Amino acid sequence: MSVDEMTGIQALERIAPTKPMKPGRVERIEFEYKRHGTQCLIGNFDVVTGEVVTPTVGATRTEEDFRMHIARTVATDPQAGWIFVADNLNIHCSEAMVRYVAEACELDVDLGKKGRKGILRSVASRKEFLTDPSHRIRFVYVPKHTSWLNQIECWFSILVRRVIKRGNFKSVEDLRAKILAFIDYFNKTLAKPFKWTFTGRPLNV
Repeated sequence: MSVDEMTGIQALERIAPTKPMKPGRVERIEFEYKRHGTQCLIGNFDVVTGEVVTPTVGATRTEEDFRMHIARTVATDPQAGWIFVADNLNIHCSEAMVRYVAEACELDVDLGKKGRKGILRSVASRKEFLTDPSHRIRFVYVPKHTSWLNQIECWFSILVRRVIKRGNFKSVEDLRAKILAFIDYFNKTLAKPFKWTFTGRPLNV
């Protein structure tokens, strides 16, 4: 699962209706709008099927929000092995994440104390624990400044083009409903794995 957050998605309502296209004239979209707040999408992109799995749309993106999102995802197949590809944001290697993985994998280990000792001591020690290949639930962190390697980022661009950029949202609830409706539509009709086309040939500078 490729996992990441899309933050600050604005619920913008156009102050006038869109005028449909006519012969010789393109569709005209009102450029002034009312702001109704923002939402954050935490998404999983299944790199094998191309589907977006167990999305979370809410007001915040906290350590606990991310832990609950991962727990909800794992709950869809509690006995399976899970690999989550993520960037290096601090909530992706938090104390809450370590405690969840230890509990879910039934690991009888002393986690120590955050900032003091043991597995919880530092970001590096927490990452070492979360990336352990012997765990049923583990993380793979992409190198810094390479967010484009995380395939959910490619899917976020689809969401922006298809739903958000030209959207009209009357409330944050309306925005959330339309995002989830598009995900359902995408999974049923458009989902397929991304095919990387870059061959590894060095770029000419």
